[in-house]
Amino acid sequence: MAPTAGRSHSIVYAPKIQDLLTREEKVFRIDARTVGVSDSELMAEIVAARPVRSAERSVYKPAAGADIHHDNATRTIRALGQDVMAGIKAPPPPARGLSGAWPYAATSYLRRWLFASDPLPVSLLSKRGVTRSDRLSRIVDRAVTVWPGSAAEGRSTALAGQIRDSSDTRERRQAIALYRRSTATLCDGVAALAGNALWLMGPDREREDARADLTEVLWETLRLLPPAWMLFRNDGHAYTGLHPEIRPEDRVALFPLLMHRHPEHWPDPLEFRPERWAGVADPEKTPGFMPFGFDGARCWAKHLVVPLAERLLNVAFDHRLAIRGPQQETHVPLRSLLSVRFDAAARV
Repeated sequence: MAPTAGRSHSIVYAPKIQDLLTREEKVFRIDARTVGVSDSELMAEIVAARPVRSAERSVYKPAAGADIHHDNATRTIRALGQDVMAGIKAPPPPARGLSGAWPYAATSYLRRWLFASDPLPVSLLSKRGVTRSDRLSRIVDRAVTVWPGSAAEGRSTALAGQIRDSSDTRERRQAIALYRRSTATLCDGVAALAGNALWLMGPDREREDARADLTEVLWETLRLLPPAWMLFRNDGHAYTGLHPEIRPEDRVALFPLLMHRHPEHWPDPLEFRPERWAGVADPEKTPGFMPFGFDGARCWAKHLVVPLAERLLNVAFDHRLAIRGPQQETHVPLRSLLSVRFDAAARV
């Protein structure tokens, strides 16, 4: 159990995460083939040692039997940005969609908000009930591959347009994979960030001026509970000269979660103090802070995450979202995204 200093609630981490949080050394062996790193300088050297490989990326790893070309990746980033900007300006869906188990309720809410205009076959690509089943995912993928989409069907997102406008079957299959991965990564990440922020704010979220410093709240949440809490790099050959613990056969796990708590970078590192970020023009240049990765390997959607999370929190405050349980303690399971779990209800 890890209490949040100055708050009347605590977070219980999965045992493997809790074990990491008790590590004092900055370079340590996790198992026979994995070395963990939380030293900021060594992490920067590891990221700079070689370009990130396509198989190490979550969104742009190979699909349909081929690598995702840079041009396709760039088009996807632009299309997603266009869809998010349009969504932020549009009225949000009914607030009752925020009630339920977080972060899942928030993820579904964001998908409805940003991608509700897409035809049913396409919208199924990112439905949680579909994505959790490999069999259903394959069925939906095949259906969308032969979907005779056309511009005449009406308004749809720019991401869906990439599927519709594909020139051949392989390009369409890659566009389908990019739609699923990009929408899921964005919505899951924003939902986790907003949920973590709500929990860390504790009773302060009831203050009349709670939304006055939401940007600072989100940056501090990214420090204490970064959704992207671990990054993997395969093949230790590129890193053996950087530290004696790393062997050629090893893979390396980089831990922003641990680096963000080092007292050499952060006074009172376990305290939730949004005021740390007041007046900070570019938080990503802060030493010992890696919320979205390093230069050359930064999150492709980093410019969308904080504004969208802030918009989501404002909707939650507008409808007086109440955390109903658990009130004093919540759990963080071992998942690819670090997110607290709680039940919430919005007033509609």
